[in-house]
Amino acid sequence: MVGGSLAGLNTVRALRAEGYDGSITVIGEERHQPYDRPPLSKAFLRGDLDADALALGSPDEYADLGARWLLGERAVRLEPAARAVTLTGGRELHADAVVIATGAHPRTIAGAAGLAGVHTLRTLDDAVALRADLRAGRPCVVVVGAGFVGAEVASTARALGLDVTVVEAAEVPLERVLGRAMGLACASLHAEHGVRLLCGTGVAGLTGEDRVTGVRLTDGRLLPADVVVVGVGVRPATDWLAGSGVAVDDGVVCDAGCATNIAGVVAVGDVARCPNPFTGRSGRIEHWSNATEQPRTAARTLLSGRSSAAPAQPPYFWSDQYRTRIQLAGHVGPDDQPRVVEGDLDSRSFVVVYRRHGHDVAVLAVNRPKLFGRLRRTLTPIPVTVAPVAS
Repeated sequence: MVGGSLAGLNTVRALRAEGYDGSITVIGEERHQPYDRPPLSKAFLRGDLDADALALGSPDEYADLGARWLLGERAVRLEPAARAVTLTGGRELHADAVVIATGAHPRTIAGAAGLAGVHTLRTLDDAVALRADLRAGRPCVVVVGAGFVGAEVASTARALGLDVTVVEAAEVPLERVLGRAMGLACASLHAEHGVRLLCGTGVAGLTGEDRVTGVRLTDGRLLPADVVVVGVGVRPATDWLAGSGVAVDDGVVCDAGCATNIAGVVAVGDVARCPNPFTGRSGRIEHWSNATEQPRTAARTLLSGRSSAAPAQPPYFWSDQYRTRIQLAGHVGPDDQPRVVEGDLDSRSFVVVYRRHGHDVAVLAVNRPKLFGRLRRTLTPIPVTVAPVAS
């Protein structure tokens, strides 16, 4: 198991639940046991939780699972013919099967390397460093990127009493995910809570010598900044697979059963690019729920020797911003028609259903969890034929 985060842990759990009693070795680049990432941008960053509260699983569970954990180790090469994974330093591990669960690395911006005060947020260590900076009396924060992680960090920083500006290259934040109208509705939370949102402009560079002092925008403006948080997406962690023969294209290319083009090698979590039986599209799904559900499919594929798709469940995620919970299930396409079925947009408490070709394909809720839960179960997948992975 290469990758010791949520998807890796859940694959260990799934293998044991399916009756596998052989040895399992987990290689984790981080030095921490698996932990819960969603609170990193919220409760942990605010200081409401400590690191121990983020732990996934108890010592008793780890003992029952019986896996060997190699933490603080990084895989640098995969040789499928020999079923060998090489670690930094040259150590080789041999196995009957390999699970790729290496996740993704955050993207950054030019000029950020080596400049104090510039952060990305992906790991517990990232969150520890950012929390220390936010609580060190540095009042001016610039968040680059108004996606969900950027918005959550902006919300948390504002709750800590800091001056926050969010910079977003798109004209409408989250338009690709929620559509234009709902993107605007959710983006309005920033202004309502005293956060400045600048859309339609990118970052030209950063100012400062040892420590960041400002963010220069492509439209010529210069924003003062004591702390900069970059939330401009991630790239799948596949560099170590170069030369392995494993098909890679914005992630590890898999079939619907998480099988790669190499026998005995599967992929799960943020790194896996699989056909989704609900959306009918092939892609990576960077959701917490995907990292909990997909490992069951991968475990069955490994143990049965047959690759079969999981049931067509709608993708699901949530985001907590400014004491507001945003939930989305399904997939929103560019031509889908949103319809408010409960509440209203102005109150920031509503439920919207998206329709496509007569089907309800997605539901968005803001502070309406009960109806969201019911409608989530009624969503209908659109039948689309997805070509299998070439072997």
